[in-house]
Parts: sequence; C-alpha cells; structure tokens
Amino acid sequence: MKGIIDKLDLSGYVREFEHFLARPKPLFLEGDQQLHGTMIRLMESIDFTPPKAVVPLDDAIARLKKQGVLTLSVLFEWVKILRYVRYLSRQKFPQKVLDWLDEIKIDPFFESIEGFFLDDGSVNVAMDERLGEVTRFLERAKIDIAQQMSKLLHTEKLQPYLVDKQVHLQQEHETLLLKAGFNHVLKGSIVARSQGGFFYVVPQSIETLRAQKEHFVQEREALLYEWAKTFSAGMQKWVKFLEFLNRRFDQIDHYQARIFFAKAKGYSFLGATKTPTLRLVNFAHPALAHPKPITIDASANIIMITGVNAGGKTMLLKAILAATWLAKYLLPMRIDAHASSIPHFKHLHAIIDDPQNVGNDISTFAGRMVEFSTILQSRDAIIGVDEIELGTDSDEAASLFKVMLEALVEKGAKIIVTTHHKRLAALMANRDDVTLMAALYDEANRLPTYEFLQGSIGKSYAFETAQRYGIPSNLVTLAKAQYGQDQEKLSELIERSSELERGLRQKHKELDEKNAQMSRLLNTIEEERHALHQEVQGAKVTLSRAYVDAIDEAKSAAKAIQREEIHRGMNKAHAKLPKAPPPPVKKVEPIKVGDRVKYLTNYGTVLALESKEAFVAFESGMRMRAPLVELSLAAQQKSKPPKTTLQKPTVSRAALKLDLHGLRSDEALEKLDQFISDALLQGWDEVLVYHGIGTGKLAHAVNGFLRSHPSVKGFTDAPPAMGGYGAKIVTL
Repeated sequence: MKGIIDKLDLSGYVREFEHFLARPKPLFLEGDQQLHGTMIRLMESIDFTPPKAVVPLDDAIARLKKQGVLTLSVLFEWVKILRYVRYLSRQKFPQKVLDWLDEIKIDPFFESIEGFFLDDGSVNVAMDERLGEVTRFLERAKIDIAQQMSKLLHTEKLQPYLVDKQVHLQQEHETLLLKAGFNHVLKGSIVARSQGGFFYVVPQSIETLRAQKEHFVQEREALLYEWAKTFSAGMQKWVKFLEFLNRRFDQIDHYQARIFFAKAKGYSFLGATKTPTLRLVNFAHPALAHPKPITIDASANIIMITGVNAGGKTMLLKAILAATWLAKYLLPMRIDAHASSIPHFKHLHAIIDDPQNVGNDISTFAGRMVEFSTILQSRDAIIGVDEIELGTDSDEAASLFKVMLEALVEKGAKIIVTTHHKRLAALMANRDDVTLMAALYDEANRLPTYEFLQGSIGKSYAFETAQRYGIPSNLVTLAKAQYGQDQEKLSELIERSSELERGLRQKHKELDEKNAQMSRLLNTIEEERHALHQEVQGAKVTLSRAYVDAIDEAKSAAKAIQREEIHRGMNKAHAKLPKAPPPPVKKVEPIKVGDRVKYLTNYGTVLALESKEAFVAFESGMRMRAPLVELSLAAQQKSKPPKTTLQKPTVSRAALKLDLHGLRSDEALEKLDQFISDALLQGWDEVLVYHGIGTGKLAHAVNGFLRSHPSVKGFTDAPPAMGGYGAKIVTL
C-alpha cells in the first residue's frame, strides 16, 4: 500500500491521519463499507472525547492463551479500553450506535481489574491492606533517605570536601560528589569518579536506609505480581471476549480517528458505492498547500488528458486516483460530498514513475510494458497512466496503446491517461466511452491556468513552456520554423476548437445557473403551496369541530320541553359557530355620463345615470341598464382612423348568468323562462344557469324545461371552474 500512497502524493496525509489513531493499525476497515460509513456519520453528529493512546494487545492475547502472566502495564492497557467503551455507552449517540456498543457485554469480573488502577495507571493501594502498608513504609524510607542526604549536605565538617550541594544519581544510588580526603570526616563507598577526578560517594548511613528501601520495594513487587497473576488467571477464561473486544476497539479507533481528523481539517466523508458514476465536485488534493478545487465528470471508461506542459495534467490524474483511494478506505477529504459520487474498485493501479534505473537494467518503454502486462490481468480496477507515450515513438505506439486500452475496458477497468499523443487521442475520440480533456493555457500571460476543458484535444504549448523556463527566444523561433506550417495550422485548428468549447461551456454554465434559479423558485412555490394547503386543512378541521359541537348543542336543545330551554340551547349552539368575516365592501368609483366602463366582459359608454343604475351603450351595439356596483371605469380606447366595417354582434361565452339556488321548482322555472326571453332580446347566444346539486329535484326540473323550450338549441354541464354539475351552459 505504501507504493500507491507515495505515487499519489498522499504520504503526508497518511502520516497526519495516523496521529489521530489510538494505536497503529492498517488503514483498511474490514467488513461492510456502507455500514462503516453509516456508523461514522451517526457518531460524527455527537461531541465526544477521543481515547487515550493504547498499545497493540495481540501479543497479550497470545500470552494469555499460553497461561502466561501479564504485566500491570499491559493490564492497564485493557483497563483503558474497557473504560473507554463504558464512556461511549453513556453518550447520547443515535440508537443504532448504542445498540452496536451494547454488543460488548463486559462481565463484572473486569470491574475488579478496573478498580485496581487509578486514572493515571498507578495502583489503587486501597484494594489491598498489605500493599497499602508496604507502600507507606517505602514512601517513609524515601523520605528518610532524602532527609539524611540533606542533613549531610549541611554538615559543617563536610563542607570543605563538597564539590557541589546536589544529590547525584549514579548506578541507581543516591551519592554526593566529594573531593579527595573526605574519608577523614565521612564513611561511605565510592561508586564512580567524575571527569574532574572527584568521587561519587554513597554515605554509610544512606546505605543502611537504602537497604531498608530495597526490602520494601521487593515486598511491594511481590504483592503486585500476585495481583497480576490473579488477574491474568481470571482473564484466561475470557480470551474469546478479549479478542472480540480488541477487534471492536480497533473499529472504534478507526471511526473516531476519521471523525476527529475530518473535524480538524474541515474535510467531508464520501464513501465508495456501487454507482457507475465517477464525479468530483470541488475536490482538492490534500498534498497541495493552496489547491485549486477541481470539478470533473470522469464517468467514461477512458479519460484522456492532453494539453499544455506543466499545466496540471499529472496532478489531475493523481487527484482522480487519490479521491478514489480515499473513498475506498473511507478517509475524509476536501470535496462537495453531496454532489459527488465515486464507484468502488477492487484494484487501483498508478503507472506514474519512470521504471528505468541502473539497478533493474531495463528501458523506460520495456518497464512500462512490464507494468501493463501485470494490470492486463486485473478486473474491476481503476488505472492511471502518466505520459503514456513515454519512452517510444508516438506514432508506432498509438495503435498499440489503443488496443491495450480497449482490452482493459473489456475487463471492466476505468483508465485515466495523460498524453501528448494527438494521434492516440484522435484514434480514441470516436469511442462513446472516451472523454477528452485539455489543459488550458493563458496565452496573454503565457502561463497555464490549471483548468481543464472537457471534450477537446489540447495543445502542448511546448515552445511557450520552453521559453517560460529560460530557453533563448531565437532557439524557440528556429524550432517553430522546423516544426512546419502544416503542423502550425493544425495547432491553430486545435486552439479554435478550444475557444469554441470554452464559449459553449460558458453558455452551459449560464443555463445551469438559470435552471438552478428556476428550481429554487419552483421549490419556494411548492413550499408555499404546501403551507397554504396545511393551513386550509387546519381551518377545515377547526370548522368541522365547531360545527359538530354546534350541532350537538342544537340536538340537545331540541330534546328540551320548555321553549325557554330550547331558545337558550339554540343560542348556545349558535355561539359555538365560527364567526364569518364581514363581506368586503366594494369601493364604487364615481362614474359620469360619457365614461367608458366595463360590465362583466363587455365595454361600453355611459349614456345616462340614475340612483343605482346606468344606461350603457355597449361597443357590441347593444344598449341596456346595468347596476352601478357592477360597473368599473375602463381605459379610453385609442383613436383609430375611421373605416367602414360591417360587424356582427358577438357576446362572450356565458357572460349572462342566472342563479336559481334556494327557489322552488315552479319559481325557478318562471324566472328561467323570463331570463331566456330577456337574453334573446339582448342578443345573447349563450347564458349560464346555476341550479346547484342538492337533492337533484331542481336540476331535474331545469333540465326538463330546457329540453322543451323552443329557443334552446342545447345545453351542457358547466366546466368545474364555472360550477361544474351544479350549473348549465345554455346555447340559444
């Protein structure tokens, strides 16, 4: 794995990520990757503390299987894991995470081991009275040694022989650094000499105290070993559980490291899925200090990147492969995770470096062929090849590489290549599963833009690049002349193609922005419609409840005997009915004789005014009286040159209406007969009659009357917006 990490420039990223792990481990997460991704997203939503550093415990498990005894330091490593699992189980994670943690069933036996250690790993002496007593004696011995050394340092007779007033630790002994002749005033043992010729001396009184201290140390170690032996014997019965706990903690460690690394770097998670679409939106390679995010659709089977030298072709190739590798291992990255998608590949190959060196005695092209022979055996792989034409004649190799690329596609591979092979790009361009990408060049500033144009073969700009890096201008000019006019024309055609593609891309971008704006507008309208619908439904429920309560009160009142009780009950029922808002008062605009007015859908001029009516001459040629409240001022018609025309009066469809709601059948038919007569006199050819639905009696009577009327040509149900089944459009 290290080889692919180095090739994709991810070494720094991996080193930085590994600092977030509680203990070293492979980066790959075994098991269901989608489940791992779900658990990471669920745990990411809750703030929690990462675990303390823990050593690998595989050797400890192997030792327990052989009935060995674990040291206290190793036992404390198990305690750290147990305590962290208990800590996580107390957090407010989503239920799926808590259920997963609950699978770790910790036996009460382990509580005694946990209680034996304090938080810093030191022993809790309260667990053993003998251990506590020995520990106190040992501390007393240390204090006595320190006090005795301090006393000696301040002894007046010893002052002339002291080199300094410090206690020196030599060969695990507390010593004083003394000059020659000290034996006249102090008895002790010399354990070493300094470079200056002085003596490191252990005073005799200190040796006695030290012997006592060593006795207590040995007694304490014996007691601690007994505890370690007891705990180890108990843990031997739980080896299977410890193996499970060790694996589960590795999973927890994988999850927490990814979560805290992502938070520290501002990265997002995007796992590999079964989707065939490889689309990166605003991805930034982690190796770049100031990256320019890339957005690319690399869903085609073959991506061919051409164009300017030093324009970012190799980095684009590495970016696509790096994003795929990070997604495969569920490692966070800087990307728009919601808009991006990355397929899962079983294998990932990168042919980037020049294989030629002194040690392997192989040419560049031969080395490339060795690598191709290996990857030709792979299935379900993503393959990156940098400078595919490296080491051989481009014209000869174009057909060879074309055939090999097609063979890889047949094995389900996705290939990303960078090339200056215009011939190879042209050979591959006619395939539907090939996407061409060109690195763009800023000719005005003579610099690469590190942007890429999809669907075009790019120019290498070798002459411009050479001049930018210091090749004399006269040599570049001579090279251009040698290159030839035909090749120059081809380059101009390529440049023109790039310009057209850039213009098309800009138009696409503008259309996408407009589409996005329309989508946002439609979403807003839909949200408002939904809110209004909810409001109407709520109002319906409120009204329904109010009417039910009022009806119940009315029924109760109807059961009363006394008239006063009935009135009181009905008043109470009426009070429960919702109060209807007052009808809006229509503002009547002042109308004068000679004004142009609108009545229903007809326009006309006012000839005379009365208190509530106006006599109007309509433009259709008809004259009639109309209520003032139903008239509104209309704009004056623009004057037109006079011309002689013959007009047939026309009337808007069903503009004249009659409402028969609430009438008895005989009353309704009488009004309907009069209404049809008036309409015929006024020149209407269609009228609208409202009879309602109700019990159907009135509708039946109206239908029968219309069928028998000699002036009615026909009738039909009105559209839903004009009354539906409760109204008829009558043709006269």
